[in-house]
Amino acid sequence: MEALVFILIVLPFLAAIVCYLIRSGPVRSFIVLATGCLLATSALLLIPGVPFRFAPKTLFGLGVHEIILVADFLVLFSVLYYGFKHHSLVVKILAIFQIGLLAYVEFFMIKVGGVAESIYCDNFALIMVLIVSIVGSIICFQAIPYMKNHEEHLHLEKSGQHRFFFVMILFLGAMNGLILSNDMTFFYFFFEVTTLCSFLLIGHDRTETAIKNAVRALWMNSLGGVAFIVAVVLIYKDVGSVDMQGIIHASPGAGLYLLALGLLCFAGFTKAAQFPFQSWLLGAMVAPTPVSALLHSSTMVKAGVYLVLRFAPAMEGTFLSQCVAVFGAFTFLAAAALAVGQSSGKKVLAYSTISNLGLIFACAGLNTPEAFTAAILLIIFHADIKALLFLCVGTIEQHIASRDIEDMRGLYAQMPLTALMTVMGVIMMIMPPFGLLLSKWMAMEAAARNLYVIVMMALGSALTVMYWARWAGTLMSDPFAGRFKPESQPVLTWGALTSLCAGGGGLSIAAPWLYLRFFTPALITGYIQPYAVHDGIVENSYGVFAVLPLCLVAFLGFVIAIWAVKRATRAVIVTPYLSGLQTAEPGVFRGPMNRLVKAEARNYYVSSIFGEERLTAWINLAAVVLLTLLLGGAL
Repeated sequence: MEALVFILIVLPFLAAIVCYLIRSGPVRSFIVLATGCLLATSALLLIPGVPFRFAPKTLFGLGVHEIILVADFLVLFSVLYYGFKHHSLVVKILAIFQIGLLAYVEFFMIKVGGVAESIYCDNFALIMVLIVSIVGSIICFQAIPYMKNHEEHLHLEKSGQHRFFFVMILFLGAMNGLILSNDMTFFYFFFEVTTLCSFLLIGHDRTETAIKNAVRALWMNSLGGVAFIVAVVLIYKDVGSVDMQGIIHASPGAGLYLLALGLLCFAGFTKAAQFPFQSWLLGAMVAPTPVSALLHSSTMVKAGVYLVLRFAPAMEGTFLSQCVAVFGAFTFLAAAALAVGQSSGKKVLAYSTISNLGLIFACAGLNTPEAFTAAILLIIFHADIKALLFLCVGTIEQHIASRDIEDMRGLYAQMPLTALMTVMGVIMMIMPPFGLLLSKWMAMEAAARNLYVIVMMALGSALTVMYWARWAGTLMSDPFAGRFKPESQPVLTWGALTSLCAGGGGLSIAAPWLYLRFFTPALITGYIQPYAVHDGIVENSYGVFAVLPLCLVAFLGFVIAIWAVKRATRAVIVTPYLSGLQTAEPGVFRGPMNRLVKAEARNYYVSSIFGEERLTAWINLAAVVLLTLLLGGAL
């Protein structure tokens, strides 16, 4: 286990340094591929050994705690440096505050040497490590051909890929370190590394817009870092430990401890871009698409939900837990409403991410075995499918030079395979038998006795179907006749898209058995198996989700769809009838004042109701009120 943990955490840091130093493209690509394969293999090899815990004392002959301490200060001073470089007073203040408080924690408050067992892995941590190491590595693989095309499009004289892959690989190691850390000071270090990595990736292209959005992400996530380190101080003063498992099971239930839990929730909300901190994740869309895929699916935002879910047992039965549930459900609904008004594919994906993370937070606040099960399944399926959709959008954007949904109309005629996988990703987000719908079914069952949460979940789910169905319909809207000609893409691009698409479908079919293998063992204290599984059917006393029968129906529908496509290849396309005013040019008619008008079909985005300008300020205000209530309840 120690060797595998070394590969999962330390190896990416070493590989990242090598990627930065070596400027040869083929060699760097080999290092990225080899590192990703080693990470995925090591994560899979952890499965038979879970649960485990141990305390690494030395690394390369040096004390692990001392290495983490020095590295932590280096990260914070790097943040301070960028605060001065980009003239951000907020970043400078937050960095100086964290440096001072970290010095107090390490030199005056906690005894040198850390906790007895600084590495801890249970089934929950294992699931997260598998997501980071497999999905994250696939994204890095796809980034190899993507970044080559990206730099050719920008006509760069000097490649920045060594910087890009340095941070991408480093990100994976930081996330694995965060997940496997049982020492709060270790967790804090990796928490801040992810903040710095996101800043560097968002600002990678070094344009004025990219830098502006990167600095915004830096100060917002640094705000979460401040909340985290303050929480560590309060917990140590109340519990006298930085051992996460010991802290969770201590559960004093009031005073400084409960306030610290509220601050940890706040840190998780900032990292997961919940309202009113959503602007940093929306601004991250300026980065190359693999960055967006990594931030949204397997790394940055998942750190926030992991933190809150990890400490959820300590909040059980408290007003704070109820506030987290309401806040998460509100975010789920509000972000879904904003997604309805968007025509940019990346913005739809961004708001969808914020919305789904809100649903996971709602499950954490509900704090029941059913809710916890739903949250873990949501994390698994959201990571896979959202990575697929982001990589599809990036591939489409490089082909048609647009990320607007309207410009993707009839895309299957130009890029049939990419369009098909995009539609499959959308279907897996909203339809049975796929895992995300199963997860939402579990979440809504868990919320059935909480009126406010269940109403917001129901409304948010309805809006979710609206914007996803609109996108899929647009992709498949234009008439087609003739043979499909599969588009040409690099092998690594096809490999990434195909594996993620197959993974979403395969995991959905295997969901009942995944539940039996990873969820039945105790994930949290007092965990009771809430669902029975037999013959591929998941059920409890309230309802049934027939996974395998629905899979058979879906397969039959797929076969029928293939038959329908084959029939369509013999069809004859006829231009629409335009009241007899059409001209010789297809789709053009004579309108008022005898002017030529091109007939177009567009979606209605209801921007007068769901537009960002109309809703964002009110949503942010409501979120601030809920956060104030949450922290006030913790006091």
